[in-house]
Amino acid sequence: MEDERLNRLIQALSDKVAELAVNVEKMKLAEYVRLLERPWRLMYINFISGVARGLGIAVGFTILGALAIFFLRKLVMLNLPLIGGFIAEIVRMVQINMRP
Repeated sequence: MEDERLNRLIQALSDKVAELAVNVEKMKLAEYVRLLERPWRLMYINFISGVARGLGIAVGFTILGALAIFFLRKLVMLNLPLIGGFIAEIVRMVQINMRP
């Protein structure tokens, strides 16, 4: 009886260890540890990802800014009483700042 209980406990423990090994492999922990052992490579990868992120933000903000100015110009052409003058002033300031 005691041997059977011990065998079940060992089998359950073995199953948990196998499950843990599969999960560690899924997390790619070995690759992460290798990356941490090479700090220059880690800095290089972080630098490249930062440049890419910054470029994406710059392009995205440029596109959104251009769309905002486009729609503001359309609102000015509608000649709304209170908003029209305010928007016209904003568009005028942007155009002055965009000239070389």
